[in-house]
Amino acid sequence: MEAEKQSLLNNHKEHHSSAGEIVRDIIIGVSDGLTVPFALAAGLSGANATSSIVLTAGIAEVAAGAISMGLGGYLAAQSEADHYARELQREQDEINTVPDTEAAEVAEILAEYGIEPHEYTPVVNALRKRPQAWLDFMMKFELGLEKPDPKRALHSALTIALAYIVGGFVPLSPYIFIEKAQDAVIASVFVTIIALLIFGYGKGHFTGNKPLKSALQTALIGAIASAAAFGMAKLVQNDPVLTCWDDPELELESIQFLTCWEDPDLKLELIQAVVEDSLVNDDRHTTSSECCVGFMC
Repeated sequence: MEAEKQSLLNNHKEHHSSAGEIVRDIIIGVSDGLTVPFALAAGLSGANATSSIVLTAGIAEVAAGAISMGLGGYLAAQSEADHYARELQREQDEINTVPDTEAAEVAEILAEYGIEPHEYTPVVNALRKRPQAWLDFMMKFELGLEKPDPKRALHSALTIALAYIVGGFVPLSPYIFIEKAQDAVIASVFVTIIALLIFGYGKGHFTGNKPLKSALQTALIGAIASAAAFGMAKLVQNDPVLTCWDDPELELESIQFLTCWEDPDLKLELIQAVVEDSLVNDDRHTTSSECCVGFMC
């Protein structure tokens, strides 16, 4: 009988994914990495920032986001491990102090599967003779907890952080090669939407959902985020309080004028003067040089 059982098990190969946690971490990292820097780059482009500024801000965001997401993954996995350890100790104490009650709980669990008393009684008695197996049974079937991998927290942190970096550089890559941000954002949209579609399709495949539906949903979320950021930047840019120049030549002169000031105290005095004049006269279109100093400093 034992040989026949072993033969059946050897001939039956089940194909289950053993990388569920890794896939989950990659999905978390890449999805945020594609979406957040994409929205940031679109927003800065909408505010007429240069490609170098967008790229610098984007790299800073990717670095900060990778650290934040990695730390979040580490703390989440560590919390799961701590929770398992606490429940394991509590269950161990209950087996030692109230074994009859724990045995009744085993019987109740087995009864939920339709097993009759005369069938599960030998199982309960067998578990009582094997304390470690009894403890494992209670953790899995009563509490629904699986023993976590001791290295899970570190692996999760590194996986999420690296996935975030990989995803984050996709929408930023056009700004490396295209000097004008308004042109780069178009290329960024194109590249990122394609990446979102591919990523969404892969996510649907690994999670068991419809790949095409997952691809469209992922791309739609990224597009909405970037459009919202771009629109908000345009809205703020068109605020008359923040719009100082109507003449590009005067704007350039004002920026050049700004670089001449070396005294921080003098800059502060000019800022205060511009603010006070604006409050008194409600004249928001002050001289070009004053406006540039007041806004840029």
